[in-house]
Amino acid sequence: MGNVPEAEKSTFVEDVAEICHEVNRAYCECLGDISHLPWDLSPEWVKSSAKSGVHYFLAHQEGTPEELHNSWLEHKAKEGWQYGPVKDGEAKTHPCCVPYGELPIEQRAKDHIFRAIVKTLARRELGWCEGR
Repeated sequence: MGNVPEAEKSTFVEDVAEICHEVNRAYCECLGDISHLPWDLSPEWVKSSAKSGVHYFLAHQEGTPEELHNSWLEHKAKEGWQYGPVKDGEAKTHPCCVPYGELPIEQRAKDHIFRAIVKTLARRELGWCEGR
């Protein structure tokens, strides 16, 4: 993030992760999934995952939604997560622990939305060029 002080980077990442989480939560509610908690009530593994996604796009400004998903899969695997038909934080299972191409379009849309939010806020707050 260039010459941005560490404390400011941390605040930016946290803020963007929260926005991405809340937009994702609203999107999921539109799909009938009311399982997502508000950011302030979410467990740390949820917040960590969102922050990891923000860090990914800050480091890979041209990253694609598929690359974000692959980064998310890697992050989850390192934490011991695997595929399961139901998202379960205790069992560490998640239905999206599959290759990007196997995700339903509704799930792929989340990666596009996440990317758009990070890029827009980075452009506004960090001065990223429009082409990024």
